[in-house]
Amino acid sequence: MYPDFQYLFQALFGTDMPEWLSLFKTFGFLVALSFLGAAWATASELKRKEKQGLLHPEMTTMVTGKAPTPGEVILAALTGFLIGFKIGGIFGHFADVSPDPMGYLLSLNGNFLAGLLGAAIIGYMKYYETKKQQLPEPKTVSVAIYPHERIMEIVIIAAASGLAGAKLFNAFETWDDFIKNPIHNLTSSSGLTFLGGLIMATVAFYFYTRRHHIPFRHMCDAAAPGIMLAYGVGRLGCQFSGDGDWGIYNTAYVSDPDGVLHAATSAADNQRALQMIGNAPHAFVQAPSWLPRWLFGMNYPHNVGHEGVGIRGCMGEYCNVLPVSVFPTPVYEAIVCIGLFFVLWMLRKRLAGTLQVFGAYLILAGVERFLVELIRVNYKYDWGFAHPTQAEILSVVLVIAGAYLMLFYKDKTVVTEQQSG
Repeated sequence: MYPDFQYLFQALFGTDMPEWLSLFKTFGFLVALSFLGAAWATASELKRKEKQGLLHPEMTTMVTGKAPTPGEVILAALTGFLIGFKIGGIFGHFADVSPDPMGYLLSLNGNFLAGLLGAAIIGYMKYYETKKQQLPEPKTVSVAIYPHERIMEIVIIAAASGLAGAKLFNAFETWDDFIKNPIHNLTSSSGLTFLGGLIMATVAFYFYTRRHHIPFRHMCDAAAPGIMLAYGVGRLGCQFSGDGDWGIYNTAYVSDPDGVLHAATSAADNQRALQMIGNAPHAFVQAPSWLPRWLFGMNYPHNVGHEGVGIRGCMGEYCNVLPVSVFPTPVYEAIVCIGLFFVLWMLRKRLAGTLQVFGAYLILAGVERFLVELIRVNYKYDWGFAHPTQAEILSVVLVIAGAYLMLFYKDKTVVTEQQSG
């Protein structure tokens, strides 16, 4: 696995790489790419709906040529202080920051003098730029802002609310681990529940669209393909970093002390595999000769979650490997969801009804997640007659909601316009 860029570049180029590259995490990089892909797809759909007359610009007033205000300069200086404080703190404490950059960013650790320097630089830059644009008499102008021009705001809201929701729902899904170390659980870059992020991001979108007079129903349709794409690319981040979001054990393959995976061909191998996993859910599935073995079993060496046992002779931060292979569910979800993105992209013009595309997304996403849960390990609720996981429950809800939107939802705005016409 490639938990950070140091591991990634060493694998690509076959030579040692600078230690500072370990600050850049593979998971975070691919998540950033997933948001960029979603932003492109959503902006494209918003533009198309604007041309159709479904979305309209919001008129807003702006004052240009103002003199710099103390509040603006102070806010810029505070931003500069935080940037300098955190960046300066990396130097001299690199070994502590590198394993968990997210935890460092959310901590109170940093460099105070570097923070003051950052405050002085950013504060002065804000003052200078505003002063340079100052006019003898400030002007008030009216500007039309189209929904697609707000795409960066939308991405930031999606990232913040989605991360909060993913962490919150993951805490409920892994409650025992959360209780043991809640701070680490909330600040760790691993441990994210996508469906929780989707729910929280949808709620945030609703209030954002109301504030800017964007029809929420059209925003849902525009964002649906991009959300599917983001999920698929984000799952690649889970795969390459080895963040623990994999499936149940596949005892057909076991790891040797060097971390190399091989088939459990002997009775001794099978017995050892069963002893190592205990009572954990498992299956025995060998890859057919015409398919690659990694589709059926991976042991995630150097995984970012430090799961499994130590690799013999390994030196460094990430030296663990799973003793028995698991089904690589992030690979399955990445392949399926990126494929489903193209399906939604082709259907978006054919499903002309309001919330039809979003309904299709909910059904596809719900079915995909429900199926993959069959071979994933998650906390199961005891209902007596059934033992579903949180994701299975939410998946069923998504499918029902999507079916309702596609079969029964009628856009009241369109109905009213037809009746008045």
